[in-house]
Amino acid sequence: MKGFDNKFKNFPDYILGITQEIWEQRGLATLHDYYAEHIPVRSPGSMVIGNQHVIAATMATLAEFPDRQLLGEDVIWSGSPEDGMLSSHRILTTATHLGDGVYGKASGKALKYRVIADCHAKNNQIDDEWLIRDQGAVVRQLGIDPKEYAADLIAQEGGLDYCVQPFTPAIDVPGPYKGKGNDNEFGQQYADLIRRIMSAEMSCIKAEYDRACQLEHPGGVSSHSWDSAERFWMGLRASFPSAELTIDHQIGRQDPMMPPRAAIRFSLQGRHDGWGSFGQPTGADVYIMAAVHAEFGPNGLRREFVVFDETSVWKQILMHTG
Repeated sequence: MKGFDNKFKNFPDYILGITQEIWEQRGLATLHDYYAEHIPVRSPGSMVIGNQHVIAATMATLAEFPDRQLLGEDVIWSGSPEDGMLSSHRILTTATHLGDGVYGKASGKALKYRVIADCHAKNNQIDDEWLIRDQGAVVRQLGIDPKEYAADLIAQEGGLDYCVQPFTPAIDVPGPYKGKGNDNEFGQQYADLIRRIMSAEMSCIKAEYDRACQLEHPGGVSSHSWDSAERFWMGLRASFPSAELTIDHQIGRQDPMMPPRAAIRFSLQGRHDGWGSFGQPTGADVYIMAAVHAEFGPNGLRREFVVFDETSVWKQILMHTG
């Protein structure tokens, strides 16, 4: 691990280690060291620059969820210490809503939801990030409908003319990472599968997914098998049938004691012009940033984790409809 602290045995250990140090050991000040001063951080809800924003957001989250734990389920990565490495870090978060904050008055409710963070690291420092949280799962567990949450957020931020703009490529600030991942066969296989699904080839689900597949989808939805996979992907694509799919990043890995895995970050950009998971078509221009992980076995795709922010999608729709 050239250029990294010797206390980290490998790159996944670095990602898991600094996450625990920052969040659970309350080492927020280490963000000055572990995060570059002018790091661009993209999330579905916003685009921010600088580690000061990361520190402020971290403190606000811990004030609202003081017992938050970040359980690192997997780190799927590519690159080298010399050129820089990109980690796709899948986190299962547990937390209790014990403080007032962006989600309203403290409710005491216990939450469980997933986050996938794509981070570029070089010389012991994160300098580029894409952060996607399953906000739909968060608000539903607090008893709030995602569409209603988005409407309330617009109002809290000052209304349609003043609210924070959800992320789109138009407001992106390019960072130092220019890579696209690697050419491992399992990353390519999963990217091709997503392309086929988005091209309405839904028959590929029964052909490529294990019949007993485990599915973890936005909104905290856990399910199994072909019908559930088809229902999720059909609902998403049907809402945005003319939106353009872009595979923004793809990684495949084969590691000891692990199944073959893939991490894909993709986007859909286009109009809300169909009936599907997001209700009546509105014609709104929408950008969806999504991160997905998959594990493969002898009968095809065995486990799938999809994360995007439903509330950010609803916010864009409501900003269009008023």
